[in-house]
Amino acid sequence: MSTATLDDLHRTGWWRVGGRDVHVTNLDKVLFPGPPPLTKRDVVRYYADVAPWLLPYLEGRPVNAHRYPDGVTRPGFWHKEVPDHAPDWLTRWHNTEADRDETQCYAVLDSAAALVWMANFAGIELHPWTSRLPNVHQPTWALIDIDPGETTTFDQVLELARLYRTALDHLGVTGMPKVTGQRGIQVWIPVRDGYTFDDTRGWVEAVSRTIGRIVPDLVSWQWYRDRRRGRARLDYTQNAINKTLVAPFSIRPARGAPVSVPITWDELEDEDLRPNRWTVHTVLERLRDRGDPLAPLIGRQQELPDLS
Repeated sequence: MSTATLDDLHRTGWWRVGGRDVHVTNLDKVLFPGPPPLTKRDVVRYYADVAPWLLPYLEGRPVNAHRYPDGVTRPGFWHKEVPDHAPDWLTRWHNTEADRDETQCYAVLDSAAALVWMANFAGIELHPWTSRLPNVHQPTWALIDIDPGETTTFDQVLELARLYRTALDHLGVTGMPKVTGQRGIQVWIPVRDGYTFDDTRGWVEAVSRTIGRIVPDLVSWQWYRDRRRGRARLDYTQNAINKTLVAPFSIRPARGAPVSVPITWDELEDEDLRPNRWTVHTVLERLRDRGDPLAPLIGRQQELPDLS
């Protein structure tokens, strides 16, 4: 339908991506304030460019999207249900277990065109399920989420991450850290087929409770932030079928368009490391130069050792 480049288009048009024609709209609308401001055209372009690195974390997984149609200076909202106007070629998953008031049909973003469609839909932030289709009750990752409190410094987040590094090394378990693009660090641990969410949640909780006992002044187990006294929460509860963490290379809804980026354990010692160090403007150069250290762990069949 169209051979135009994204820059050739005016505010609205058809852009051909990976053999699909995607209708893009309001391309000059500012979604991130400057300087420099970031338009929807910029967001669409970023998701098309980062697709080779991002898609392996999304393929075969339902996705929860955090949408900001009025830009990130206005409140966003979670959107899970595929809208009626979505293109026929978009891969969908129908959740036959959903109650009537729950999401019935999820998008599965398995192509660059699907990413562009979601970006045009103002899906700024992407959260894939931890499980893959068709076995949605079997997680493929065990997730550790170091969620800083109001007074938690990044140095303290790094201290907690290093404790997880030591624990996983002691247990002979392979995982990789990821800066969130906001304030925290996550650790993604691949697991073999057959585990349940109860298994991964219980295992991560056991490791996290041990770390919490080592540095009790840094950690709170309270669910509500206002009860944590500013301390970090080692959140093992994200290991559940209805819980998700932000995808690697997803944009975060903050000034400058920071990106969540996998790093190596050695980079925890980098004096320049910050959780929002990389943005849509800089992360592609990092990927071209250094690749993705988490990618080799995708699909790894890893046994979690017994902690009892």
